[in-house]
Amino acid sequence: MEFVFVLEQVLNGLLIGAYYLLIALGLSLIFSLGGIVNLAHGAFYAIGAYLAVVVAPYLGFGGAFVVSPLLVGALGLVVERFLLRRFYRGDPIYGLLLTFGLAMVAEQTLRMVFGAAPVPFAIPDMLRGQVFVGDFIYPVYRLTVLCVSALCVFGLWLLLTRTYFGRVVRAGVQDPDMVGALGISLKPYMTAVVVIAVGLAAVAGVMLAPITGVHPAMGAEILTFAFVVVVIGGLGSFWGVVAAAVIVGVVRGLAAYYAPAATEASIYLLMLLVLLLRPRGLFGERIAKFE
Repeated sequence: MEFVFVLEQVLNGLLIGAYYLLIALGLSLIFSLGGIVNLAHGAFYAIGAYLAVVVAPYLGFGGAFVVSPLLVGALGLVVERFLLRRFYRGDPIYGLLLTFGLAMVAEQTLRMVFGAAPVPFAIPDMLRGQVFVGDFIYPVYRLTVLCVSALCVFGLWLLLTRTYFGRVVRAGVQDPDMVGALGISLKPYMTAVVVIAVGLAAVAGVMLAPITGVHPAMGAEILTFAFVVVVIGGLGSFWGVVAAAVIVGVVRGLAAYYAPAATEASIYLLMLLVLLLRPRGLFGERIAKFE
């Protein structure tokens, strides 16, 4: 019975890690290619959740799952084109201040439109119920979320490693000057990276909404943990971020079972330990600045 409880907490931790991962991968991609620390990334996550709440009554949960990330991606395209693009060559502090301001504007706008109270969002009927394996019981919806998150990560990996687009992005991360010398402009690729990154954040928002509810500050709350995952995994490392999300999720899940009072502190202690042993993160490497 003890093993069953521990397994349940590990899966719960992996579930949380999956949300962190979808957001952290976008953060890492935007920083690696554009050199911008996107403090507004959590806002796109929250906007995705709220859009799902608005769209679901008309198109159902499946429709909301598709439409919300597409709308958030379109919003990300506008933000990148008219705001972020101005700061790729500038002092990183300006991009930091810009995205911080965007995050505050987005949160207060959501608060004014939808109110400060959490908005409920029900699990779809087709994903209700539990999976029974002996004494082990786990909700179908949470298992579905884990599978969808794994598919998103796998799809992003294929895009970055098996397509021309991915080759240009990886080359731009490692040596943007060389890419420019070959006559390839990184600007349209940066736009696509931002759209993909904020779309993944919206996917995480839609999937988490039925579990925790939807509220204006949800983006700011999860962004901190996503940054922890990026720091532990190492900037510029795809698999480093994936490994960090899994480790952070499992540590958080086990801490919630064995030491509930130290659940959140365990993540920061883990980050401190990793940075003491390897300051660049688990798989971090030097990244050339975007030009």
